[in-house]
Amino acid sequence: MALDLEGVREHVRSCCFPGDTGERVGIELEWLAVDLHDPSVHVGIDRSGPVLEAAGDLPGGSRITFEPGGQIELSGPPHDSATDACAAMEADVAAARAALEPTGIGLVGRGFDPARPHRRVLHEARYDAMERYFAREFPAGLSMMCRTASVQVNIDVGPPEVQATRWHLAHALNPVLAAAFANSPGAPGDHDGWRSARMGIWLDIDRTRTVPAEAAGDPVGDWTAYLLRARVMMIGEPDGTFRSLDEPLTFGEWMTKGYDGRRPTIDDLHYHQTTVFPPVRARGWLELRMVDSLPDPWWKVPVAVAHALLVDREAAEAASVAATPVAGWWREAGRDGLTDPDIARAAVECFDIALKAMPRLGEAGLVDVVDDFAERFVRRGRCPADDVRDGMA
Repeated sequence: MALDLEGVREHVRSCCFPGDTGERVGIELEWLAVDLHDPSVHVGIDRSGPVLEAAGDLPGGSRITFEPGGQIELSGPPHDSATDACAAMEADVAAARAALEPTGIGLVGRGFDPARPHRRVLHEARYDAMERYFAREFPAGLSMMCRTASVQVNIDVGPPEVQATRWHLAHALNPVLAAAFANSPGAPGDHDGWRSARMGIWLDIDRTRTVPAEAAGDPVGDWTAYLLRARVMMIGEPDGTFRSLDEPLTFGEWMTKGYDGRRPTIDDLHYHQTTVFPPVRARGWLELRMVDSLPDPWWKVPVAVAHALLVDREAAEAASVAATPVAGWWREAGRDGLTDPDIARAAVECFDIALKAMPRLGEAGLVDVVDDFAERFVRRGRCPADDVRDGMA
């Protein structure tokens, strides 16, 4: 059955901003898979996959998947606290390392791989179509697919009375979190000078699907508008393959004009949503996607900080005041990190707010690692990329 505007809004209302969520938090970690003896070698899934499969289920319940360039992703289940989510993920990372390292494979927490050119080692119909789509207009797309990695923090959208403020705050915090955790310094000729080359790469591809949504105050309306304005990347065929489009077509245009004799269905909308990659994506929870991949133990810090600022009501109010002056400064965040004085000031304030809120949330066990990160980086106007550039990481 073909969709209309109300059908899209109803999908967003019921699936992306439901009224019965809790306050859970989940973690997804992407790691660059590297050969411990020769970092210039691409580690194929035919090498890492059997090792992880033979190791069996991970103790914390994470699901293992692979990105197109061989990056290894651990996706943990949701937990009621950041402490529990981090403890489960820590056990899973340790188990994955223990399986991989004897075979000469290491997990590197960095947002961009500067050493190896892009090479796709995962060949699936979805990624075949994605590569074709990017190749026509957005050559940086293949680097995004094959050379980038992130920490993704997933937080429930919360009860109806907080959803609008949580949605708005998640977007306001985007530059602060991106800058504080930037960990992918660019290479000569490839976003040289950027603290987060990963963000620079995202900004070089189709912006209808990578820039932040307009957080104007109505989450359902904001996210509906974003999905309608985003270009259609691919259309599924009955045989399980995907057709990438030869001409620009937004999802809204597909609804009103049709394409090749048909209009989109609810299944097409579901799939379309998996092909948009803004820094904050709504899926019944908020996916915070602006953080570069980080090494142990620093990946815990964005989980703890984002959870505290978004879930604790007092912290959320204070963080909104601190972050709003630099909301929308995502290019400055990716390029300059915390050398930008305004973003640095907001980051210090947000970390202090989070540290005060964490004991109220029962997250005292994560205070030390957050404070250590703040002391090493944030309070000094630095981010992990600065350590990499200085040869300290």
